[in-house]
Amino acid sequence: MPSVNGTQRAASEAVDQPNPSIVQPDPDNCFRILLATDNHIGYAEKDPIRGQDAINTFKEILEIARDAEVDFILLAGDLFHENRPSRTCMHQTIALLREYTLGDKPIGFELLSDPYDGSTPGFSRVEILTFPAVNYEDPNLNIAIPVFSIHGNHDDPQGTGPEGALCALDVLSVSGVLNYFGKVDLVADEAVQDESEKGIKIKPILLRKGTTNLALYGVGNVKDARMHYELRSNRVKMYMPEGGDVGEDDWFNILLVHQNRVKHGPQQSVPEGMFDDSIRLVVWGHEHDCRIEPELVADKEYYITQPGSSVATSLAPGESETKHVGILSVQGEKFQIAAIPLKTVRPFEHDEAFVAYAASQGRCSLDDKDSITQFLKEEVEKLIQRATQKWKESNPEPGEKMMLPLIRLKVETTDAKEMTNPVRFGQLFVGRVANPRDILQYYRKKNAERKVKNNPDLPEEDLEDWEDDDPNLLTTNDRLAKLRMANLVKQYLQAQNLEVLVENGMEDAVMRFVEKDDKDAIKDFVADTLKMVGRDMRSKEVDEQDVEDHMLQAKEHAASQYAEARPVPREKTKKGKSKQKDSDEDSMLAEDDDQMDLDSDGSFQQPKNGKGRGKAPAKGKGKTPLVSWSVPGFRGQQLTPIAQFDDSESEEEEEEEEVMPAPKKRGAASSSTAAVRKTATKPTTKAPARKAPAKSSAKGPQQSQLT
Repeated sequence: MPSVNGTQRAASEAVDQPNPSIVQPDPDNCFRILLATDNHIGYAEKDPIRGQDAINTFKEILEIARDAEVDFILLAGDLFHENRPSRTCMHQTIALLREYTLGDKPIGFELLSDPYDGSTPGFSRVEILTFPAVNYEDPNLNIAIPVFSIHGNHDDPQGTGPEGALCALDVLSVSGVLNYFGKVDLVADEAVQDESEKGIKIKPILLRKGTTNLALYGVGNVKDARMHYELRSNRVKMYMPEGGDVGEDDWFNILLVHQNRVKHGPQQSVPEGMFDDSIRLVVWGHEHDCRIEPELVADKEYYITQPGSSVATSLAPGESETKHVGILSVQGEKFQIAAIPLKTVRPFEHDEAFVAYAASQGRCSLDDKDSITQFLKEEVEKLIQRATQKWKESNPEPGEKMMLPLIRLKVETTDAKEMTNPVRFGQLFVGRVANPRDILQYYRKKNAERKVKNNPDLPEEDLEDWEDDDPNLLTTNDRLAKLRMANLVKQYLQAQNLEVLVENGMEDAVMRFVEKDDKDAIKDFVADTLKMVGRDMRSKEVDEQDVEDHMLQAKEHAASQYAEARPVPREKTKKGKSKQKDSDEDSMLAEDDDQMDLDSDGSFQQPKNGKGRGKAPAKGKGKTPLVSWSVPGFRGQQLTPIAQFDDSESEEEEEEEEVMPAPKKRGAASSSTAAVRKTATKPTTKAPARKAPAKSSAKGPQQSQLT
C-alpha cells in the first residue's frame, strides 16, 4: 500500500467547517487530532478475498496520522470486530501500533490529570513495577503518537475474574501501545449501599497545549436500555476540573460515545440533544454511515461528528458511501475538521432493480426466468463498471491494482412468476466480485400476499421482522441475518417448565455464550441461581410436602432480584409497529438488548444555573479537584418522551405505548445541579492572558491532578 501524504490530503479534501472555525492556526496552541471509529479489525478474517480489508485500512489510518503529524489519535469504539480477537488479529494490531506510534517524536502537549487514574487494578503507586494508564507518561516507553480509545459493543469488557471485566483493549493498554479510557463498571443497586456510588461516572483526561485546554470524556458502549435507565434515574455524573488557573468555561470538552443514533425503538437509541451544554463536540461511534462533517444539534450549542466505519461489515446502502477519517483541529474555543477519504477501502456499489418496471420497458418477461436473469446480469455489470470508474478516479496512480468490488442489487420481484437461485446466479461473477454468493437480495411489496406461512425457520411472532421479504427468495446469508438468536432462545425457554432457573437470566447467559464467547456464562449463572435459591430455602422451615411451593417462591424471589439488576423488556405492541428499513442496518444493532420500562411523562429537574456553566472557580491551595454534576438532560432542560426525539416516530405509536408508573425518587437524583465544590488544595501553573482568580494566589507551578 503506497504511503499517503496526510497533510496534502487534509488540505485538499477539507469539508465545510462549522462556525466558528479556526481562522489563523497557531501550531503552538492548536491540537491536531485524528478521528476514526469502528475499524472492526478481524472482520471476515477467514475470507480469502476480504480477510485483510480491515487491517489494511487501519494501517492506512496510522500512515495518515504519521504523515499529518497529529498530536494523537482518537478512536470511538469497535477497534476489534470480535469480543475475543484471534492471535493473528492481536499480533497484527500490536505490530502496527508499535511501528507507527512509537518513536522519538516529542509529545507537544501536557497531561494535567492524574496519569495513574484508570491504571490496571492490582498495581499500586508504591510498587516499582507500577506503570501509568497513559502510556507516554511511562519513562520506559518512547511514544510518538498516543492513541486513545473507548470500547464499543463488539469489543466490550466481559468476565468476572479477579481483575474484573476485561476486553482486548485492556491487553493493548497494559502492553503500552494504546490508552484505554471510558470504561464503566455497572453493578447492581443492591450491591451498593451509598447512593452516590450508583450510576455512571465519567472522568475526563485533561490536556493542555499552549493556551488551549482540552478535556476528553469517554463512555464505552452501554446497552441502550441500561443507558436510558441511568438517564431516567438521573445517575449519570460527569466530573469537571475545579481550581487552578483554568476557568470552567475555558475547557474545550469532547465527548466520545458508542451508542445507537438511529432510532430502533423507544429505548434503543440515545437522542442527540441529551448531552450537557458544556460539551463542545460529540464524536459518535457505532453508526457506520459517514457523516463526519460537524452537525449542529437543534436548540443546543454543541456539534456532532460521526466518522463512520472504515470497513463495510454489511451490504446496506449506508456502507456504500465514501469512507473518511478526520483531522480535528482545536484552538481555544474554536475547532474545524478536515475529512480525508480512505483509499484502501474495498469498492462497494448498491442499487435497486424492479422486475415489473423492466418488463413494462420490454427488457424482460415476467413469465420467463431466463429473460429476468439476463436483465439482472446486465444490472450487475453496470454496478461493476460504476465501481471500476470510481476506483480509477480516486486512484489515478498508474499500476494500482483494483480490489474486487462488493456488489449488492436489491430486486423487487412482486409480479415475477419464478426467479433464479441467487447463489447459482453469483457463480457467473466468481473472480469479478468479492461477494458472489450474496449479490442479489429479493423482496416483495408489502401489500403482496405472503407465500410462506408457519415457516419452520421463522418464529411466528417475528413475522413482522421479515417485512416485505420472501424467505424462499432470500439467500442463506440474508435469511439467517433476519433470524434473531435472542428471539429463538426466548421462545424455547418460554416453552419449558423451569422450576429453579430464571428464564430472563438464562436467556442472558445463553446470549453471552453465543455472542461474546463467554464459555463460563451458563455455568456461572446456574451456580449463582442454585446458591441463591438454596440460601432462600435454608432460611425457612420447609415441610417435605411443601417443597415445590417453596421452590416456586424461591424462584420468584430470585427472578425479582434479577429483574432489579437487569430489568425485563416490555412486550411491544404489534399494531402500528415501526419497521426497520434496510438503510438502518449499518447501525450494527445485531443484538436484541434487554429493554427497561421508560416513563413517558417524567422529566429531569431544572437547574438553577441555566446552561450549567458556572462562574470560574476560585483558586485555593493544593490539587485541582474534579467536581461532579448530574448529567441527563443534562442541565437546563426537561426530558421529553424518548419517542419524540425521532421525527420518524408516528403519533399512533406514542399513543399505543404503555404508560408506566413514575419511578421512585432516588438519592442520586438531585433537584438542583448546584455542584458541591471542594476547596482546591494545590495551584496549577498560571496560564497567560487569564484573569487572576480571587482569594488566593499560586505559590509555584504544579501539575493539576484529578480527585
